[in-house]
Amino acid sequence: MPKNKSKGSKTERELLQIFIDNNYRAVRVAGSGVMENSDCDLIAGKKGSKYAVEVKASKKPVKYITKQQIENFMIFSEIFGLKPVIAVRFDRLGWFFINPKYLKECGKNWMVNIETARKKGRRFSQFFA
Repeated sequence: MPKNKSKGSKTERELLQIFIDNNYRAVRVAGSGVMENSDCDLIAGKKGSKYAVEVKASKKPVKYITKQQIENFMIFSEIFGLKPVIAVRFDRLGWFFINPKYLKECGKNWMVNIETARKKGRRFSQFFA
């Protein structure tokens, strides 16, 4: 398994545990990021709230996500009636949860940087209140 794939899996498992610890039901989507039709990383919910979660982690102050990946993610969320959320963890800053509408356009990609995460993102207990 390539290093970034195992890092991504570890990050997804970490967030999965956070959801479970906060009384959510949550599952990792098999093949997320590698299989053609796996368009989100986690599905989480509890009564009245259901989310599709795209999980990202970065050592750098910015994280890029392809437009195609976000488009597929948004379609997936809509088909299943899930609220889409981007979960991004910047090293040493922790998790931020961002509505995809706050991603910034950047050529062939969307991007989120630390500044946007701090301004528009929320911590777990704020986003999933």
